[in-house]
Amino acid sequence: MKSWNTGALGVEPHRPEVLCSTAEGRAILVALPAGEMLHEHQVHEHTWLVVASGSVEIRDSAGATVSGMPGLLAHLEPNERHEVRATTDARVVLLLTPWPGEGHPSERARANPELVMSARR
Repeated sequence: MKSWNTGALGVEPHRPEVLCSTAEGRAILVALPAGEMLHEHQVHEHTWLVVASGSVEIRDSAGATVSGMPGLLAHLEPNERHEVRATTDARVVLLLTPWPGEGHPSERARANPELVMSARR
């Protein structure tokens, strides 16, 4: 078993820390200072967002918003555009499943290694 005390880890703002990464999923700890945000984006995986400390507001591309404090668990579908804003200093755990998801750039590179080689030239 592996475990992490997300409140005690020295994760810095703007430097997400990958806690664990397997083919089943990836866990990432993100520190967001009050007022800062993960601007609108999307990922190829299912995203499970857990608020570990502080409070955040999550907004999807349709404008639906949910606010939460520790204990909030939110799920976003693959490729669902969203943004996350810290309303107080916050730490969130992102669980991305499966890792990497279908269409992720690393999957394209693995399927077509000559593209990677030509990009390096």
